[in-house]
Amino acid sequence: MLDKKVAVIGSGSWGTALVKLLGHNVNRIGWWVHSETTKSYVMKHGRNPVYLQYAELLPEKLDISTDMSYIVDNYDVLIYAIPSAFLHSSITEAGITNFDNKIIVSAIKGIVPEFNQIVGNYFHNNYGVKFEDIGIIAGPCHAEEVAMQKLSFLTIAFLDEERAQHISELFSTWFMKMKTSVDIAGTEYAAMIKNIIAIANGICIGLGYGDNFQAVLIVNAMREIRRFLEDVFPQYRKVMDTEYVGDLLVTSYSKFSRNRTFGTFIGRGYSVKATMSEMNMVAEGYYAVKCLMEINKEHKVYLPITEAVYNILYAGISPVVEIRLLSDKLN
Repeated sequence: MLDKKVAVIGSGSWGTALVKLLGHNVNRIGWWVHSETTKSYVMKHGRNPVYLQYAELLPEKLDISTDMSYIVDNYDVLIYAIPSAFLHSSITEAGITNFDNKIIVSAIKGIVPEFNQIVGNYFHNNYGVKFEDIGIIAGPCHAEEVAMQKLSFLTIAFLDEERAQHISELFSTWFMKMKTSVDIAGTEYAAMIKNIIAIANGICIGLGYGDNFQAVLIVNAMREIRRFLEDVFPQYRKVMDTEYVGDLLVTSYSKFSRNRTFGTFIGRGYSVKATMSEMNMVAEGYYAVKCLMEINKEHKVYLPITEAVYNILYAGISPVVEIRLLSDKLN
């Protein structure tokens, strides 16, 4: 597997961190970036001019292109790290219709809003990519700490344990510990839901709730994730493992969490529009909560925290009122 040609698609924080990480094990890395300015700056200075400017990259190892179709045509393992809200439009605009013989690895922790599908299902249903050729990168892991080479943990999920192990070798280094999983749907849905929970926690912080309430909120969030996974994707899994609960905790509590930050603005009284204008990054949970509510119309799983975030962001209910109502449902 290590002889496969590997590329990262996306030049935001996570894409940049993954390129840096791959530089430890891969001699030639394809990288799709959005702009010629970013491409030129990276090749000249070895840094992304917009995201994680402190991350030192290796231009001599990079094959950078603003043409996504070029990267898809010339690389075998495609690691997608662009916001889920822009995934479909970017592929469509690039004119890509064929992912035959490609291994798709999603580092996207969100849902494709045009189809209400997690990324793995999107590639399978729209492009015929076999589920065996789809993998998931799960946390707990923030791009900022990866870029600073702080000790971190990643989970690689594929249906085939051996393939998961091979892909994990691409990322393993002295500061990155790896584990594997065969629960591709569970890890991807858990990663999507934890972004919604992080927004809820941010709203509570913005409203002035303290650590005591946040602890109760996160415990109930763990139950919410477990209920959804057990109902929709029943299989043996340990929800207390790091790829589920660990990812939830770091996204809910970390100062680097864009979803927590998004929620904090909302809790302080900012509108969604004003919050988006203040942030330079996409909060995946904003799009995910609407999609999850649509998906849950069929399954009818009890998701009080998800419903509260939806009511605040899309139904226009006051955060003060909605969180007070939510508090009566927690235990």
